[in-house]
Amino acid sequence: MRDPFVGSWTLNLEKSELDPSYVARAGTVAFERDSESGYLMKAEGVTQAGERVAERPQRFILDGQEHPVPEAPGVTAVATRPDANTLAAEARMNGTIVGQARYEVSPDGRTLTATATGTGTKGPFRTRAVFDRQP
Repeated sequence: MRDPFVGSWTLNLEKSELDPSYVARAGTVAFERDSESGYLMKAEGVTQAGERVAERPQRFILDGQEHPVPEAPGVTAVATRPDANTLAAEARMNGTIVGQARYEVSPDGRTLTATATGTGTKGPFRTRAVFDRQP
């Protein structure tokens, strides 16, 4: 059976509700299996100003335990897989949740919806990004 997350996805701007502080012209996200217990996610895009940006790759270890985030001292990440088509993640600092994300693949496997809240470099944000699977 094909893993519903693995593959590349393209941002569908018409279906997305992006936070005004983080509006993009384009974006892609790719999931690959990192191990039996997780994924590596890579994301990149183009800002409204036409600048190419890439997020640091994110590792999801789906065991429900806190794992240090090496690039962010004092931050831990917790990830779970509530069902076959959903990943849930939290970022915590000193036990307090500072960010949450939920990734859901549609039953037909064609759409990935990423809902995220937290505090970024531009302050608090809430975004709902919809991605279409690339062939």
